[in-house]
Amino acid sequence: MRLPRRTFLRMALSAGAFPAASRGARAQGYPTRPVRIIVGQTAGGGQDIFARLIGQWLSDRLGRPFIIENRPGAGGNIGAEAVVRSSADGHTLLLIAPSNTINETLYDKLSFDFVRDIAPIASIARAPLIMEVPSSFPANTVSEFITYAKANPGELNMASPGIGTSVHIAGELFKMMAEVNLVHVPYRGAPAADTDLISEQVQVMFNNVPNSIEHVRSGRLRALAVTTVERFQALPNIPTVGEFVPGYEASSWWGLGAPTNTPAEIVERLNREINAGLASPTMKSRFADLGATVFSTSLADFRRFVADETEKWAKVVKFSGAKLE
Repeated sequence: MRLPRRTFLRMALSAGAFPAASRGARAQGYPTRPVRIIVGQTAGGGQDIFARLIGQWLSDRLGRPFIIENRPGAGGNIGAEAVVRSSADGHTLLLIAPSNTINETLYDKLSFDFVRDIAPIASIARAPLIMEVPSSFPANTVSEFITYAKANPGELNMASPGIGTSVHIAGELFKMMAEVNLVHVPYRGAPAADTDLISEQVQVMFNNVPNSIEHVRSGRLRALAVTTVERFQALPNIPTVGEFVPGYEASSWWGLGAPTNTPAEIVERLNREINAGLASPTMKSRFADLGATVFSTSLADFRRFVADETEKWAKVVKFSGAKLE
């Protein structure tokens, strides 16, 4: 029997509405139990702090606890793998950072593929690094530093809190773009690197803001530039590296991800709720206190950002020759 066209269209639209209604109901019912946010860093670090801030916001908005679970080790890979292996139902999330995109090339034998296995949900915050030298170093600008480094190839030591950290790779990007020969000196953590930079055992570091801003303000270290595209509000008189090395950009950033195949409606709801939190004046003020700014993007833009970061840092890791098992 051939149905009248109007009847056919009405039935087709009704049939299509059921999956959409089901998806909407699933998103509205989420979460059905406590949600874990896995942080690949020890408690008290930058990643941990931002995870707790956004976790509290989501707990208040969605009515279920968002519990922070610290799983440090292997540059964040232990935490990432735990999320990859979890159920793709929105109840296990990953606090993602530059290390996740760097590790994709830095490690030869990962048991997962970050780009393939983790779906970006929402960006949260962003912060510059500061290019710093000891207060007595004979250069007051990035241009003077480059001139000095080229006149003394291989004689300047560049500190970092470890191989493959964002601090290390930001320095390698500078070496690549400025065409200077700096010797990388990895430390086991930022405090030891800071101490040796202040005491002039090493000559330069692309340091995280929370670790170093007070050393800059006190005069123990000299800030030559910040690494973001725009100047940093807390140090407005400090130029950007890009003002001297066109196209240079590096930053710390944080966001949330979930296992691939997490239902799209849950991912979209989390993106909306997080962006609502980032629009809050209280959240913006809290981030500013931590030396960061709100980093709010659409779902599509954040996915594109993560893909671009992974590609960008792959080139720098290969340039540096750094490798970890």
